[in-house]
Amino acid sequence: MTEELIIAGFGGQGVLSMGMILCYSGMMEKKEVSWMPSYGPEMRGGTANCITIVSDTKVSSPIIAKFDTVIALNQPSLDKFESAVKPGGMLIYDSTNIINLPKRKDIDIYGIDASNEAAKMNNTKVMNMIILGAFLKKKPIIKMENIKEGLKQVLPERYHHLIPLNEEAMAKGMELIEKASVSA
Repeated sequence: MTEELIIAGFGGQGVLSMGMILCYSGMMEKKEVSWMPSYGPEMRGGTANCITIVSDTKVSSPIIAKFDTVIALNQPSLDKFESAVKPGGMLIYDSTNIINLPKRKDIDIYGIDASNEAAKMNNTKVMNMIILGAFLKKKPIIKMENIKEGLKQVLPERYHHLIPLNEEAMAKGMELIEKASVSA
């Protein structure tokens, strides 16, 4: 198993954290991982993405142009990376603020209303965990107990009281993607 994905959005949306959680969790399962962030000089609001690879075998290069999965958290990321999904791959996006819907017919596409669901949970910062849960439901590349441990590694200790909320958000994402209709 090798999963090559890119997670993209605005800075502050938890893009890099999602990739880090997958990598730390993958290491706990003795998988080979690669995490390559890319972001502008802005602290919040600039664009950010990370290429994340989780594999049972050695990762030959962290630099790839085509992905098994693209996770897009905003319109610019969707516009930029929709074409980078391998045929037969998957695109998951936060549908809350998307105006121009994906057009590909050769991939599985899931729009998740993650930002609105996070607002209902009274913490908009868990939007990324809703999306991560949705991804893991469709592609269970790492066991959930290890994802939870990875979350502890990535979140600073002062935020560990929010781990149950993050777990709840991932469960919500798993529920939402089951209800989402796939467009392909």
